[in-house]
Amino acid sequence: MAIETWLAFFVACWVISLSPGAGAIASMSSGLNYGFARGYWTAFGLQLGLLLQIAVVAAGVGALLATSSLAFNLIKWFGVAYLLYLAWRQWHAQPVAMEEEVLLRPLGQPLVLVFRGFLVNVSNPKAVVFMLAVLPQFLDLAQPMLQQYAVMAVTMIAVDLIVMAGYTGLAAKVLRLLRSPQQQRIMNRAFAGLFAGAASLLMLVRRAGA
Repeated sequence: MAIETWLAFFVACWVISLSPGAGAIASMSSGLNYGFARGYWTAFGLQLGLLLQIAVVAAGVGALLATSSLAFNLIKWFGVAYLLYLAWRQWHAQPVAMEEEVLLRPLGQPLVLVFRGFLVNVSNPKAVVFMLAVLPQFLDLAQPMLQQYAVMAVTMIAVDLIVMAGYTGLAAKVLRLLRSPQQQRIMNRAFAGLFAGAASLLMLVRRAGA
């Protein structure tokens, strides 16, 4: 991949990652609930989902989602159901007592948070179709495809990890300001609304040409 092409792709990655979406909401929710050190595990799960999406596009399976209404809708409605489940969980999250320096939050098991992030990303069929439309534009058909997809994957994941660190850290800082149960309840329900909003937007997604 030529350096000029890579730089253009690098800029595109920042634009894509910074755009608010279900992944950003999941990262902020984890930062809010568990702090940065534990909550950041969700970002690793998001990257596993992103890596799988790139692999799907590279393998040509993404074309199936772009042309098969059944495959597209199965994944879409799974994603809607999962985001609504996260909204329900966040809405019913109980406020916790906080000391001046110690945040007493339930332990977020790393593997659970990784799996949660993975499901958020992998259950969005529009992301696969989007990548199917975008990634090939940066490919040099005269060069080996595998190496180019590998460079793109590393670039996208590196940028997204930085962006999600920002979202997680920002939410973790907000956590320190939430002292009263009422403040925590308002914040939990605000994030529940964001998850429900993301689910609503996913409901409106239609396969191109459908």
